[in-house]
Amino acid sequence: MMLRYALQTVRDRKGGFLGAFLALMCAAALITACGTLLETGLRGTIHTERYAATPVIVSADQNVHRTTVKHKKGKTKVKHKAKPIAERAWLSNDVADKLKGVRGVGDVIPELTFLATPLTPAAGDLTDKPAYGHAWESAALTPFRLVEGKAPRAAGDLVIDSGLAGRAHLKTGDRLTVQSTQAPRSYRITGVAAPSEGALAHQTSLFFSSAEAERLAAHPGKITTLGVMPADGTPTGELKEAVADALAGTTSQVSSGNDRGPVEFLDAAGARIKLVSMGGAMGGTSLLVAVLVVVGTFALSVQQRHRELALLRAIAATPKQIRGLLGREALIVGAAAGVIGSLAGIPLGGWLHGKFVDMGAVPATLERTVSVFPLLAAVAATLLGAWAAARLSARRIARIRPAEALAEARVERARPPWSRIVAGVLILAAGAVLVAVLSVLRTEPASTPVTFLAVVVLSTAVALLGPLLVRAAAAVLRGPLRLSGPGGRLAHANLRGNAARMAAAVTPLALLTGMTCTVLFVQPTLGDAARAQAREGIRADWVLAAQGPGVPAEVARKLRTTEGVEAATEVVRTTVRVGLDKYPAQGVSTAGLTRTWDPDVTAGSLRGFGKGSVAVSELAADQLGLQPGSSLKLTLGDGTKTRLKVSAVYARGLGFGDLTMAHELVARHVDNPLAATVLIKSDRTQEQLAAGVAKFPGVRVLSPAAVDNLQAERQQANAEVNYLAMGLILAFTAIAVVNTLAMSVSERIREFAMLRLAGASRRQVLRMLRTEALSVLLIGTALGSGIALAVLTAFSVGMTGSAAPSIAPLVYVSVVAVAALLALTATALPGRAALRPRPVTVATAKE
Repeated sequence: MMLRYALQTVRDRKGGFLGAFLALMCAAALITACGTLLETGLRGTIHTERYAATPVIVSADQNVHRTTVKHKKGKTKVKHKAKPIAERAWLSNDVADKLKGVRGVGDVIPELTFLATPLTPAAGDLTDKPAYGHAWESAALTPFRLVEGKAPRAAGDLVIDSGLAGRAHLKTGDRLTVQSTQAPRSYRITGVAAPSEGALAHQTSLFFSSAEAERLAAHPGKITTLGVMPADGTPTGELKEAVADALAGTTSQVSSGNDRGPVEFLDAAGARIKLVSMGGAMGGTSLLVAVLVVVGTFALSVQQRHRELALLRAIAATPKQIRGLLGREALIVGAAAGVIGSLAGIPLGGWLHGKFVDMGAVPATLERTVSVFPLLAAVAATLLGAWAAARLSARRIARIRPAEALAEARVERARPPWSRIVAGVLILAAGAVLVAVLSVLRTEPASTPVTFLAVVVLSTAVALLGPLLVRAAAAVLRGPLRLSGPGGRLAHANLRGNAARMAAAVTPLALLTGMTCTVLFVQPTLGDAARAQAREGIRADWVLAAQGPGVPAEVARKLRTTEGVEAATEVVRTTVRVGLDKYPAQGVSTAGLTRTWDPDVTAGSLRGFGKGSVAVSELAADQLGLQPGSSLKLTLGDGTKTRLKVSAVYARGLGFGDLTMAHELVARHVDNPLAATVLIKSDRTQEQLAAGVAKFPGVRVLSPAAVDNLQAERQQANAEVNYLAMGLILAFTAIAVVNTLAMSVSERIREFAMLRLAGASRRQVLRMLRTEALSVLLIGTALGSGIALAVLTAFSVGMTGSAAPSIAPLVYVSVVAVAALLALTATALPGRAALRPRPVTVATAKE
């Protein structure tokens, strides 16, 4: 019976349930979109290109490992953890010898992969398609076949792929300058090769002679991978098993099938972890925001039906029946909204994934994966959220006596229930604890999720304490509102007398303002502090940068012998691990280091800083318990383990990374050994220095201020990824603002009719609505701004040591302006529609 009545109610009150339906539908779409990102990170396919014709690939271990053994109550527990390294790990040549004579093994082909960028104006479109160099003997792995010319034999010979030849209009006999790991060199194109299965979609291949490839790879005695071809008739499964048995006891990894893709595209393998983290964070935040919005929407919907539900109680409906009715209604609306929203979330997730690929946050080699699981999860979350929201909203109307329910149907209670107040205070205390914890977190991975969680928790406290906050605000605004005329006095009366209804509109406005300001100002707070430290720490007069992959070492060597140049410090960046913990690091030239670089040393000294030395930031020193003279064992970017002596501790870790080592050490263990920048201390002019490096393509001489501007542009580009990631949540919250305000105004049609009959003009009623909307806007944006300011200040204290977050006034004003536009539009349009019928008709109509 209650199900039939619930269906009848939904059918007859479509307008009343429309707001809840829209909120649930948007929530389902958002959860599905985030779910597809998460699933792509977990199960996304990375197809191989270079190794398409090679069934089995042997590679080095790309992880660092830690095994812990615990003995407790007579039981032994072994726990193993692995974390990926930042650069490519290299195999020893000896591995190939172990595969000779193994049953089922045919050819064993060593592979070298290294940086090789063609420098030609016509190839400018290669920026989104990496170029790699290889030895010609590994062409069979794809396979590449010559379509014209001959294979490279001499050191100056080069074979290019047909894609590059077509784009750059190159042919056999032309010369091409290539920037690899050494100084740029001009090569004679001896041939053009093409893959037998079609052009490679995600890379450009250049082939050198074996000796030249070994020189450019710069890893003597090592190779990137081994391609293993089967003997005639050997299945891939048997071949892989035989190779694994032959290499048992080594750290070599054996891959086949779809496992070959992550070996080839390390960035795509690393992006999986990033996408899981991003999808999980977005999904978790969106789920919390959705719960808050949906509960508020259902609470407003139930409040609008208070008289109907009170009459049901008065005619003997039991509390259980009321709860069952509202729960069934919620499930009906939730099922419809969940199915439609989850289906809409699939293209939304595709659009989001495409944007991430365009921005470079996710490589195109990681293919998007979509299954039924995100849709089912979204529908389940929507049903559960709708049912829980309805049950929470029905608690009071189902619990109180029928006479009390009828009395409250017309006059709002003077204060919220004590249970709501206590819950609000407790959640406010939890938010304060999160803000306090945030102020002591000093790493971005730890602080970022806490930052957005704190905003949602504090917004939840605002939702629970909303009626009290609105009444307090009404008392503060009493004077200005009464001075604004009859409309202002009516607006003040509504703020005081209908605080719960007004609070339902304040909550999404506070959430929108708080979340938007936090999203927009978190990255600038961190980025501006890092740039400020870098500006203060660079003593150089000029900085060399490159439009290509980096500045060759030969440039710095040439400048050091130039008259008037005191020091040239090469800077190459990487990521290292201490244990399993990851730290940003850099390698710097040690000669004349203090003339170009000042990291603000607080302990120890940079004198005598050399290959066996490391300088650490204060954060790393605190986390690792280090001081000058300590020994630090770490894993370099390519998995090489080393032990260094701490020579200094410095304060400017945000600007220069947590660990600083000698350039000659770091450059040998990164995929790109070219310097990101070269710091020049010289009394020569910019034009004179530029003339000295003119023969190196793409190398520019910049002032430190120009480099800072470039860094600001990169910071903005990185921030755009976060803006996009959180933008959908903000859009959902903005829809909730419009939805809630429209619901709040639409149900007041009878109130407006009575005001018209009492003598108020249509213009006066609209003026009252505008005043109410502006008052709600002021309260919501003030609360949201306060939440954002508290969270951002705590974030700034923890991450930068300063209680001064970077807040752009113009951006903040724009946020408030958008919120005002949404609030006024969502109030004016339903208000005008509600005033359209004749007052007498509305006042005498049956409710």
